[in-house]
Amino acid sequence: MYRILISGASGLIGSVLASALESHGHEVTRLVRRPTGSGNELQWDPMHEVSPELVSGFEVVIHLSGESVAGRWTAEKKRRIRESRVVSTNNLSRALAKAETPPRTFICASAIGYYGSRGNEILTEESPPGSGFLPEVCREWEGATESAERVGIRTVNLRFGIVLSRQGGALKEMLLPFRLGLGGKLGSGRQWYSWIHIDDVVSGVMHILAAPIVTGPVNMTAPNPVTNADFTRALAAALNRPAIFSVPTFAAKLAFGEFAEEGLLASARVIPKRLGDRGFEFRYPELGPALAQLFS
Repeated sequence: MYRILISGASGLIGSVLASALESHGHEVTRLVRRPTGSGNELQWDPMHEVSPELVSGFEVVIHLSGESVAGRWTAEKKRRIRESRVVSTNNLSRALAKAETPPRTFICASAIGYYGSRGNEILTEESPPGSGFLPEVCREWEGATESAERVGIRTVNLRFGIVLSRQGGALKEMLLPFRLGLGGKLGSGRQWYSWIHIDDVVSGVMHILAAPIVTGPVNMTAPNPVTNADFTRALAAALNRPAIFSVPTFAAKLAFGEFAEEGLLASARVIPKRLGDRGFEFRYPELGPALAQLFS
């Protein structure tokens, strides 16, 4: 059993992961920004220096908090996206490095936005970063864990793709138009979407906890990415709805600006090489069965 400290435990991934860790017998303490409401919570301010005493004595620390990237990117929105990831990770990493009893493992969220939009190129953890706002943020985000890594704490950066869950995230945003029969592809539909079922996220983290040899970036994506057009067809089939409409590229850019180019219309064909090399078996390697399970 591990004593585990987790930030972002109220988010899409964190809430499911924290519950799963507890069900496996681990003792989970949540970092929260509001006043604490129970004995398994610790209050912190991720934008300010973190006390080493606050984070001392845990075997594992998992850092998942960060501002959503969805929506139009104003200058203020971009500042929040960057600081909520880079500043908070830097503050936490420095505190872990100075802790009297530091963790053995530090797992920090990142994203496949690291690779940027790369067309049909197959991307693994060894692929270089792309260019643009999201790749810059992801490079700084992962770099902010350096303080912990430098003192010998095993550090893992989880590069998340599109996490499929009915409870939130991108899939929840898509449901209403598809259920109304208004769903369809975005732009050309040829851009690659790298996705992962929420259950495989949880299993993947468990696998990493049990495999101390795993360090550095790990792509948290299913082994079979699909194009946006194929994703559209699979989601429509899972909901038993038509998907005859489409959003032209110019309309997406007009509505969402820079987020459309680096998010909705970006192409990232990402393969989870490190998980595969370590023998991890995905429960949902194919999109159709993954969506069928979510909507069964």
